[in-house]
Amino acid sequence: MKHNPRAAYLALQSCSVPSSLEPDHLSQEQLAYLKTIKHFQWKVRFLQITGFLLFLALWQFLSMTEAINPFIFSSPSRIFSAFWSMLTDKSLFPHIGMTLFETFLSFFLVLTISITGAILLWWNNTISAVAEPYLVVLNSLPKSALAPLLLVWFGATVQMILITAISVVIFGSILTIYTGFKETDPDKMMLIETLHGNKWHTLRYVVIPESIPLLFGVMKSNIGLCLVGVIIAEFMGARMGLGYLIIYSSQVFP
Repeated sequence: MKHNPRAAYLALQSCSVPSSLEPDHLSQEQLAYLKTIKHFQWKVRFLQITGFLLFLALWQFLSMTEAINPFIFSSPSRIFSAFWSMLTDKSLFPHIGMTLFETFLSFFLVLTISITGAILLWWNNTISAVAEPYLVVLNSLPKSALAPLLLVWFGATVQMILITAISVVIFGSILTIYTGFKETDPDKMMLIETLHGNKWHTLRYVVIPESIPLLFGVMKSNIGLCLVGVIIAEFMGARMGLGYLIIYSSQVFP
């Protein structure tokens, strides 16, 4: 009898939720519990928004009373006025567009390289044993310190900005995904092997599906770190972008 690894994968995913847990069969206690969770989520959101508004109000008050230097710290009202002025004359949009382009492009490159690198490390034990210590060391380096060196090597170009953003994220991303691959349920992997599946079947039907939540978590953190890397690079050398705009605005006072 020929065993099919895909059938094993489908069997692993075939566990259905008991009908007693479906929305139409929830008890009053379960409905009350769900209502409590929803109430807590709204409470957290309300406190987050309220805290932010209180911070802005305090900042505005301290600036108006000159408890803090308004020339150095400005105020929310002046910042909003400048922001609105740049929106109306459309001078802000090219900078936002450039930064978003560099951020999303570096994010896509990081995601592609990270998944490919993690699969390679998981696939070959020799490569993982050799490369993992180097990845740990490279991940511990202060990435912002590399920006001046990259500026010398590549000049004030988009390539320099992309490489800086990638270097901020890539090593930690590879290690995180690779660690997640290694923590895959061994029983499911053994089931694939029992049905005469190869390593590709294990990767396709067990490792990747089980790592989907991890991959989404890595993506959520990577997009923010890519933005940080892009801003750092634009600080060092750029002719357009939000980082360039911040540096320019800090040096030019109205």
